[in-house]
This record gives sequence, structure tokens and C-alpha cells, in this order.
Amino acid sequence: MKKKRSITPAQWSLFGLSVIVVLVLAVVLFRGEGGEKIKAVAEEPSVGSETEPAPPGEAKDVTLFFLSEEDGLLHSEAREIQADPSVIAEARQTVEALIRGSEKGYINPLPPETRLRQLFLTKEGIAYVDFSKEIMETHPSGSSAELGTVYSIVNTLTFNFKPIKRVFILVEGSEKETLGGHINLNRAFAPQFSLNAR
Repeated sequence: MKKKRSITPAQWSLFGLSVIVVLVLAVVLFRGEGGEKIKAVAEEPSVGSETEPAPPGEAKDVTLFFLSEEDGLLHSEAREIQADPSVIAEARQTVEALIRGSEKGYINPLPPETRLRQLFLTKEGIAYVDFSKEIMETHPSGSSAELGTVYSIVNTLTFNFKPIKRVFILVEGSEKETLGGHINLNRAFAPQFSLNAR
């Protein structure tokens, strides 16, 4: 009769190590190296100026830009938003204030029915701003109106929030060729502060 061989402690250690290696490999393989390119930066502190950000719940001043019919330039208007540690939350409030329009009689860049659906910020500093379909369906015609819309959004976000370097405009979660047939939207826009009135 053959004697049963007992497993030595060294063999148990080797077996345990093998199991751990297999589990680690499985996790790496199933997670993959690819991830979403668009990631919301939720915890990054907002940086709108040289001063320290206001504590959450306090008011914070931002600058909105609206197109003027008189000179074709973007004119600034001050607004108050609620301070938040998240750049995304403050940027959303700022775009929503832009949608509500000018208080000084400038051209409103976005139709009032427009809704901000989502706003994401990548690590590269590209803000993806997703609007509802009304931005296209009720947008005033003309290249100057379209240019005013694009750069009101782009200049407002990049001027107020240093982490935002460029802005990509989406409609209903998708890339669109144009808003009204004039300005190509298939890229992220850098600010054009030369369009701002002095």
C-alpha cells in the first residue's frame, strides 16, 4: 500500500503565490489599458483667477461674453455663481448663466430653450459641452451669429477656468458638422480673446 504524500509548507506557499499571480493577470486582462477618453474631473479645485477660490456655498464672480450688434465684438458682463470645489460644477453654472442671456441688451448666444445636457473635462484640458437640440433648431441664421455663439461659449469657459484650455461643442451627445451651416464643429476650439472688446 502506497503511503500518501503530504504537501509541504513550501509547496503550499508556491501554490498560494501561483493563485495570486493568476488573479492579478486576470484583473489586468479584463480591465484592459484603454479607458474612456472623456473623464469628468470632479475633485480638481476651480481656478478662475489669481485669487484663492471661495469656500463652497459662497458667491463667486465670473465673466460672461456676449456679441454686440454694434461692433461685432464680444462684450463682458459680470455674474455671480455659487462657489464649488469642482471646476465642472462651476463651469456648468457659468454656461447656464450664458444661456439665460445678456442683461445689457447684447445678443444672446444661445436660444433660451437650449438646455445644457452635460459637461466633461479631460486631463488634457478639453471641455466637452453637450447641448440639447434646440441650440441648432432655433439658432438664428448667419455666420456672425454662429461665430458669436461658438466664441461666447469658448471664451467664457477658458477665461474663467484655467484648467479649461479648449472647448468641444456637442449636440445631444454627438458631434455635429455645424450649428447652422457656417462654423465647422469637428474640433476643439481654442479661445480667441482678440474677439473680446477692450
